[in-house]
Amino acid sequence: MKPVARSRTSATGQAPHEVRIIGGRFKRSRLPVADRPGLRPTPSRVRETLFNWLGQDLTGWRCFDAFAGTGALGFEAASRGAAQVWLVEQDPALVAALQSVRQRLQAEAVEVLRGDGVAWLQQRQALDLVFLDPPFAEGRNEALFSTALRAAAHALGDHGLVYLESPRPWSADELLPLGLQPWRQDRAGAVSFALLRALSAT
Repeated sequence: MKPVARSRTSATGQAPHEVRIIGGRFKRSRLPVADRPGLRPTPSRVRETLFNWLGQDLTGWRCFDAFAGTGALGFEAASRGAAQVWLVEQDPALVAALQSVRQRLQAEAVEVLRGDGVAWLQQRQALDLVFLDPPFAEGRNEALFSTALRAAAHALGDHGLVYLESPRPWSADELLPLGLQPWRQDRAGAVSFALLRALSAT
C-alpha cells in the first residue's frame, strides 16, 4: 500500500501547543502538539465524551490507533488501564515525539510504530478498540476512510469497537458494506465522532 500523509487536520487551521490527558493514571500529563501542517489532536471535550461512552476503566483492553498524531487517544486509553496500545504514525518527527512521551510517562503498555496505519491494522486481530482519525483533507479522503473502516471491522475481537472521527457522519447504509454499524454518535464543531460495532455484534 502506498504511504499517505496522515496527520490530523484541524478544522480551524490552528492547533494548541499541548493537550492534556484527562483521566486515569496519567491524568493531567501534557502531550506536545507539534507545529505540523494538518495536525489536529482530538479535543478534550470529545475525549471526555468518548470515555464516558466506553466507561472509565479499560483494564485489559487491546487498543490500536492507526493515525496516532499526538497520541492523545492512545495514551488516554493506556492511562485508563489498557493492556496493549499500538500507536502508528508516518511522520518521523511525530514518531519521535510519541516515543519521548512514552518514555516520560513510563507507559509500558504503549508501542509506537512508524508506517502506514491501515497496513499495520490489517495485520491485527482480536482488538477491543480501534481509533480511526484520518486526515480530513476537506472531504477528499473518502477512499481512505472506507479502507480504514473495513480494516478495522476485520481486526475487531468479540464485542470490539471502532472510534471514528470524520468531517461528516457516516450513515448505517454506508457502514453496512464495510461490516460495521453505528452505536453512538455526536458532533463537536466541524467534527463528527462515533462509536461503531461490528455487524456480528447485533
